[in-house]
Amino acid sequence: QVPLVESGGGSVQPGGSLQLSCAASDSVYISQHCRMSWHRQAPGKEREWVSTISGDGTTTYADSVKGRFAITSSQSHDGARGTLFLQMNDLQSEGTAVYYCSADRLLGGCHKDYYWGQGTQVTVSS
Repeated sequence: QVPLVESGGGSVQPGGSLQLSCAASDSVYISQHCRMSWHRQAPGKEREWVSTISGDGTTTYADSVKGRFAITSSQSHDGARGTLFLQMNDLQSEGTAVYYCSADRLLGGCHKDYYWGQGTQVTVSS
């Protein structure tokens, strides 16, 4: 079973917006005290980090998306993270990529980017 499932990708014109979502499968527990992140891989390029939300709610962004993208997460009642979101505004052609979410695993500490999803395609084209 895939631990994380992304959704919300699609095609959008330059300057448009999309919101991506990432949900954990029932077999995976993502602690609110650990990080979740978004990454992307453009055609012919290596995967790159996009944004992270830390256990204390701190958000960080790659310079290329700062001011245009926003990462948030909901919280479930049992202390786990709920759904992870990435609001993407003013998308440009360089935003065309497969977007992946990742999550730390809590096991004696937060193990960085332990869980991954299969990705969702975002295409920015006129």
